[in-house]
Amino acid sequence: MASLRCFLRSGKKAVSVAVRREFHRTGPAAVQVTVRDALNQAMDEELERDERVFLLGEEVAQYDGAYKVSRGLWKKYGDKRIIDTPITEMGFAGIAVGSAMAGLRPICEFMTFNFSMQAIDQVINSAAKTYYMSAGFQSVPIVFRGPNGASAGVAAQHSQCFAAWYGHCPGLKVVSPWSAEDAKGLLKSAIRDDNPVVFLENELMYGVPFEMSEESQSKDFLIPFGKAKIERPGSHITVVSHSRMVSLCLDAAAVLAKEGIECEVINMRSIRPLDTETIETSIMKTSHLITVEGGWPQFGVGAEVLARIMEGPAFNFLDAPAVRVTGVDIPMPYAKILEDNSVPQIKDIILSVKKTLNV
Repeated sequence: MASLRCFLRSGKKAVSVAVRREFHRTGPAAVQVTVRDALNQAMDEELERDERVFLLGEEVAQYDGAYKVSRGLWKKYGDKRIIDTPITEMGFAGIAVGSAMAGLRPICEFMTFNFSMQAIDQVINSAAKTYYMSAGFQSVPIVFRGPNGASAGVAAQHSQCFAAWYGHCPGLKVVSPWSAEDAKGLLKSAIRDDNPVVFLENELMYGVPFEMSEESQSKDFLIPFGKAKIERPGSHITVVSHSRMVSLCLDAAAVLAKEGIECEVINMRSIRPLDTETIETSIMKTSHLITVEGGWPQFGVGAEVLARIMEGPAFNFLDAPAVRVTGVDIPMPYAKILEDNSVPQIKDIILSVKKTLNV
């Protein structure tokens, strides 16, 4: 009996050691990082890496940013690198564009992209067109960033998506991150790019935590523009979206999976350049397509995706007309019940998927 107990103890010890060794062989667990902190990390790392990088905008310094995205940066880098500006988007956007032409790499924060309308001449006519008009001699390495899209309870003048507005304009690169990994990798790429980049965040996503891999926590982690990501593989229908709407698409896909419908959810990440190839490849597998966006339907991002599919080889693989799910074609109402019915909901996505699949 004693020898049996000794054998069992030694066996348990061997198993325990084996388990420990197996545990140490696996990679470190992913950490939870909010979108806000991922953006903060990206700016911090790039400010540290390149002394030409600086941040300017309303309340970005001592107040740590209206949404606390620049928290701690002013204390670390001081007044010359983190600059509070007066409330004049046309003015500080112009200063930022001029500094980019002079060799610096500014990050110009709009408190919301609704206010970028005050500076659209600087963004389009000054930043976007200069490289072309100078025959490639004058680059404008600038990032225009801030919250974009429908917010909550701020009504028509503060709640709209500008992805289609800026995606329409040659000379700009336009990205729309969803996850913390998107936010960090795309923002670092944007800051290092020699072209003007419009970086469309979402206010309602700032506090949302995501798992970030060891790779994405590296200071050298970059996500290239023009490359979409398949967030959920599927075989029955392709669902293409960007920014916060990716979350709703994944939630809808989870519901539909219980009914035997497998959605392939594609996170666009990049509006301009647009990754048509990934979408086409998916359609060739699923034979169905819907797009989901928070913006208005007319001349929208979904309209562009559908047009490209219509004009390309994937059109021949569609078994049903492609469908857009969009915001309602009205200025955003203030009342919550009207607001909720003005942007896509999970039920709208589920209904469109079933209608497209005829189930």
